[in-house]
Amino acid sequence: MNKILSSTFKVILMLLISFSGYSQSSKGNYYLNHVVKSDSLYSNTFETHKKFWIQLPENYNPDSSEKYPVVYILDGSVLLSTLETVQSNYWGHYLPHMILVGISNQTNRTRDLTTSKIKTRRGSAFKQDTGGAEEFTKYIKTELIPYIDKNYKTTNYRTLIGHSYGGLFTINMLLNHSENFKNYIAIDPSLDWDNQKLLKEAKQKLAIENFKGKSLFVSLAAEQLHMMDETITTENVMNNTSEFTLFGRSIIEFSRFAETQNENQLNFLWKIYPEDLHGTVPLPSIRDGLVFIFKWFQFKNPPKYNNPETTVDEIKEMLNEQTNIYAKNFGYTVPPMLEEMLNGYGYMNLQMGQPQKAKLFFEMGVKYYPDSANAYDSLSEYYESQEDYKNALKFITKAYELSGSVNHKQRMIDLKSKE
Repeated sequence: MNKILSSTFKVILMLLISFSGYSQSSKGNYYLNHVVKSDSLYSNTFETHKKFWIQLPENYNPDSSEKYPVVYILDGSVLLSTLETVQSNYWGHYLPHMILVGISNQTNRTRDLTTSKIKTRRGSAFKQDTGGAEEFTKYIKTELIPYIDKNYKTTNYRTLIGHSYGGLFTINMLLNHSENFKNYIAIDPSLDWDNQKLLKEAKQKLAIENFKGKSLFVSLAAEQLHMMDETITTENVMNNTSEFTLFGRSIIEFSRFAETQNENQLNFLWKIYPEDLHGTVPLPSIRDGLVFIFKWFQFKNPPKYNNPETTVDEIKEMLNEQTNIYAKNFGYTVPPMLEEMLNGYGYMNLQMGQPQKAKLFFEMGVKYYPDSANAYDSLSEYYESQEDYKNALKFITKAYELSGSVNHKQRMIDLKSKE
């Protein structure tokens, strides 16, 4: 038993995953499926219906009081699946449960995402409609975000992700409309646009304005910095003055400047991906960007939770510390652990002969997730393991009231026979 208790956190995560699987199977059919939902709204800004996509968390319950941070991603028809892949693999220890919103840019993408009008680009005439970012910002700010907040269980902790022109748009949102989002991920942003107009503006604003509480992650795909010259690398690209390298040079210039501006309090990181192309860099950028933005969310002191010598009071203190960290960064109170982790630690301690610790985690589950039938079901199982059938029946009855589950009803019958 002690050998198991002192095993690495990797083993603990495997235990938590297994308990999480149990947890999901017993929640009841009122939870929505983990699928992408297509939605739309009529935009007065564009005088047409605008489409978007919603990815809800697995534990999303429309009848619960629990609310979620929201990640908005531009080019949603292409990139939402990539964002969902990252979220589904990194939630828990690295990322919270979040609502994902894919914004459609399939029609008039260049117009909607570019920040100024141009007539030429890279030495040739540019005939596409351009410079509509302010109108598209108005749509997102005054129509899309209010619609999402009205129809889904959201908080005001929002993240915006954009690639290429979308990255240009994302940086413009931070510089000129920072009240709309907390975090920004600009993937291979087109900062060469209009003779680096936004880059020049960014240097002015980053030098004098305050961005406290905001986070920005910028990425650069450096496998092909010069389409006609493979000898151009990140080490020498800034010495090349050709139009071919302006894209890469603009990102490097912006990022090098941004990382020196400590007084503006912007939480900033940039990363070069030497083996990625413009089309492949979104996946690693979204992963690294979200992990960077939510670095404070990452679980603290996992070995102490696993140590049999850690007391119940010490665990309470650690959970309180975690709650304070989340409140400081989110701006509102949230549970110290995801429900799946509270449940997982509860069952782990129960199996390892630590009933008081198990009880603490199960009671925390009921306290912080009072609308979850599974939380009451787990606490009921704890009392049943201690042969306290009266309390076991009490909490399984509450679980049944919330879920209407046949399994919960059968457990009520079984426990009544044991009283």
